[in-house]
Amino acid sequence: MNLNPSILAALGAMLFWGVGDFFIQRSTRKIGSLESLFFVGLVGAIGLFPFVAGDLNLLFSPANLLLLSFLGVLVFFVSIANFEAFRLGKLSVVDVILELELPVTVFLGVVLLGEQLSLAQFALISLVFFGIILIASRKGISLLKRFEKGAAIALATAFGMGFVNFLTASALRQTTPVLAIWVPWVFLTLISLFFIIKKNAAGALWKTMLRQRKLILAEGIFDTAAWVLFAFALVNSPLSITTAISEGYPAVAVLLGVFFNREKLFSRQYLGIILTIAASFALALL
Repeated sequence: MNLNPSILAALGAMLFWGVGDFFIQRSTRKIGSLESLFFVGLVGAIGLFPFVAGDLNLLFSPANLLLLSFLGVLVFFVSIANFEAFRLGKLSVVDVILELELPVTVFLGVVLLGEQLSLAQFALISLVFFGIILIASRKGISLLKRFEKGAAIALATAFGMGFVNFLTASALRQTTPVLAIWVPWVFLTLISLFFIIKKNAAGALWKTMLRQRKLILAEGIFDTAAWVLFAFALVNSPLSITTAISEGYPAVAVLLGVFFNREKLFSRQYLGIILTIAASFALALL
């Protein structure tokens, strides 16, 4: 594999997403999904502002503003579902189910962006699907009611993330990689704050931030950095290939979840993890 800058950025996104998801799960269980989402958005919006200040004029274009605004709203709803899946389920299970975003993203890249895949790549995507079924079920291939907690939400989130990936790729081609991440993060922060105020929980935000500042910074920095690296990888690399490489992040999250959270998995779930991660890495190498 030729480790050009785009591939290195995708690998960086893989690593940072894995670590970021580990901290996000801890945060959702300590302070709640909506509050965790607000702080992730706040850290990203503030941290990235110096890098987009000179490009804000691009938002005066109605087409750019409309696309980024729609992406921002979509990111909020997909992210809140994502955080709920982390709060309810095992990190090692949820993160691998989210791998379903890979075939969704690849499909959108092929159909809407004209990217081409070989027969071998389609075969590997089928292995990802099979691995997801194994990892999601407590007792093998089963009905939805037997799925791990958070699995159904994670499946829905994965489909949403596929569209987020596609729209991010479209947005950065019209604007800049950092702006394509910063604007949705601003929407993420504002919408989260709106719902927090609506449930009369805004007064506790300051105390929460002081009490959990290290956890909040960790989840915000790692998650934002992962998305920025993903966006930069997309500049010179196809959406399907970039996503395939970065989708190896469950390898990181699984190790953290098992060793630090003491999560227990069934043997068929380990098989699902191996199949899914192996297929993702193989897709990246083709």
